[in-house]
Amino acid sequence: MSALHFPRIVIVGVGLIGGSLALSLRRAGVVGTVVGVGRSVASLERAKALGVIDEIATSIEAAARDASLIVLCAPVAQNFALLHALEPHLQPGTIVTDAGSTKSDVIIAAKTALGDKVAQFVPAHPIAGRELSGVEAALNDLYLDKKVMLCPLQENSRADVAAVRAMWEATGAHCHVISAVQHDAVFAAVSHLPHVLAFAMVAQVANAEDAAMKLDFAGGGFRDFTRIAGSSPEMWRDICIANKDALLRELDTYEAVLGHLRKQIRDGDGAALERVFARASDARLKWGALRASAHNVEP
Repeated sequence: MSALHFPRIVIVGVGLIGGSLALSLRRAGVVGTVVGVGRSVASLERAKALGVIDEIATSIEAAARDASLIVLCAPVAQNFALLHALEPHLQPGTIVTDAGSTKSDVIIAAKTALGDKVAQFVPAHPIAGRELSGVEAALNDLYLDKKVMLCPLQENSRADVAAVRAMWEATGAHCHVISAVQHDAVFAAVSHLPHVLAFAMVAQVANAEDAAMKLDFAGGGFRDFTRIAGSSPEMWRDICIANKDALLRELDTYEAVLGHLRKQIRDGDGAALERVFARASDARLKWGALRASAHNVEP
């Protein structure tokens, strides 16, 4: 890792994900100048005041000159416009990557926007986050012992993929290679669907006539189940639309499971309910134990 160094890195979208990446790379000592690009000058000025970035750029075109690495951390719906604006200014040798939660859509966007320069784009997705958003929520250890999914293109050079892998490993993350189709199917099930359910649960309670009373008496179960409903609405709106096919399949399956549970509750079939709950409880406990053993964390 001592040989790894990015003299000038551009981060587009200096919020939780982009800000944490900048802080993590600073901690690792593998980055020189960090340039921030974003829609809000005030937010970028705040990031600079916090020491997350060194310079502010008003556009990705302005930031691209002499960049070693450009990381797209904006909401996924913005990727095509960003890559399209970048293409005329993307210099040979500059690596472009992203941190989006969906991969098939960004690959299509990159191939369309970058043309022959798509070889310089290496898709990636860090599996890390918090229920908070914005640069104030950024942490220099957000990616420590977390997974990062790499979805390399056939056009990518081994050197560029290795550089993106090394960047994430410098943050303390562990990289895994997976196809874009596999990625989107897996995360529709274990990330995108849970966020939709958490938003739906809070919306249901908040829209009730007695919402204030329900929220007043809500305890740890409601808190834990709905924690991720505090995440960025814009980001999750874009993710749901970008990965809609895989997400709709998961929603259909989930609705079928709910339908069976509804019937068992309606029929008073306690034995059937207990069997479903027991299988789910056993699976959750085993997963928690494996995760705790692998990462030395609470199950």
